[in-house]
Amino acid sequence: MTVGILAFHGDFAEHIDLLGSMGVHSIEVRSLKDLEKVDRLIIPGGESTVMARFLEETGVGEEIRRRVEGKSAKGQEGKIEHPLAVFGTCAGAILVAKNATGKKAPPPLRLIDIDVDRNAYGTQMNSFETEIKVRGLKRPLPAAFIRAPKITRVGSSVEILSVHDSTPVLVRQGRVLAATFHTEVRGETALHEMFLRMS
Repeated sequence: MTVGILAFHGDFAEHIDLLGSMGVHSIEVRSLKDLEKVDRLIIPGGESTVMARFLEETGVGEEIRRRVEGKSAKGQEGKIEHPLAVFGTCAGAILVAKNATGKKAPPPLRLIDIDVDRNAYGTQMNSFETEIKVRGLKRPLPAAFIRAPKITRVGSSVEILSVHDSTPVLVRQGRVLAATFHTEVRGETALHEMFLRMS
């Protein structure tokens, strides 16, 4: 298994280091050729508007959508042979959402049926750390909310895995996992392990 980390912008290095500590092979993804090599993709925290622009300009965003949805490439028939699982953290959660709102909200990839409000928790000064309980995990996880977005709507087919102050912060639908916080900054591997087990 090869895990790709979208490396246009943001804290992709932290994800690479964390996966390395787990013995998992990962590569930086900046092009369609890079994306061809991976089975799973992490979209990290960072500046969502910058990342969205690169996704559009390179065609990587369209290819991510195609592979997550299991669609064949244009001009080809039959079921896709190489589907993709995606994990979006913080800005990544904005980009995988069906709808993104808030000031300068970028066009999302529409991979999971949620609405996300960009920077809803406030500025850098409003960032905070806490512990959250995650369904299926025995112990709480450290979570850093850094200029974090909020999930404001969850579709009926989306599974809510964690809630903080009555707001969903970790959700899953099919091959897509979205977290409005960071765990990689504290070296926590539990969510990455969950992501790697997703089918």
